[in-house]
Amino acid sequence: MSDSLLLADRIALVTGVSRGLGEAAALALAKAGAHVIGIARTQGGLEALEEKITAAGGACTMVPFDLSELDRIDDLGAVIYEKFERLDILVGNAGTLGPLSPLGHIKTDEWNKVIDLNLNANWRLIRIFDPLLRRSSAGRALFVTSGAASANLAYWGPYAISKAALDTLVKTYAAEIASTKMRANLLDPGVVRTGMRMRAFPGEDPATLPNPHELGHLFVKMCSADFDKNGETIKFSH
Repeated sequence: MSDSLLLADRIALVTGVSRGLGEAAALALAKAGAHVIGIARTQGGLEALEEKITAAGGACTMVPFDLSELDRIDDLGAVIYEKFERLDILVGNAGTLGPLSPLGHIKTDEWNKVIDLNLNANWRLIRIFDPLLRRSSAGRALFVTSGAASANLAYWGPYAISKAALDTLVKTYAAEIASTKMRANLLDPGVVRTGMRMRAFPGEDPATLPNPHELGHLFVKMCSADFDKNGETIKFSH
């Protein structure tokens, strides 16, 4: 089956869609036939993505939303249930780098911001959308991780620790749904041309790195009903 038909009539929620990997995932899923619910804080980014999806013949609903407001995630779930009654695909992409600093120098609010967005928000998404994913004929949950989770790099504490915890969160969820038609997995994009990468490595030439849209097909594949792996980390290679 071609990508243009692979996700026909599926409802997909993607977080952090205003740029980078989130935008690439949302556009690829829409081109594959999914109705994409795009979540991001930046109104301009949402409007630009909506234009791209519409121009490609896709369908979408853009929602300005700040995932750091954790309690509001429950409200988001209620709205999506009221409009769509189910969710077929959940892509947790939104994240933040946080400070690259010795652990002893990190301020409490800086630590909490990274943990809340990279870990706690994704747990809240799983908690609120699990019932809607169970209403799907083949619910798929996919979360973006990082090689930093296991690299044990100095000064990368908040980001690396939050991603390591995310890995365990998703694999625990995968174990809990193993006997169902649902699947939950992780995608490690590796080194890709994103704003976060530029902040982490400001001296690097972004033109030498893969474009996030090169991963679009992988998001489609891992979110399809045919993708039966569960609790695994798939790394992008180009």
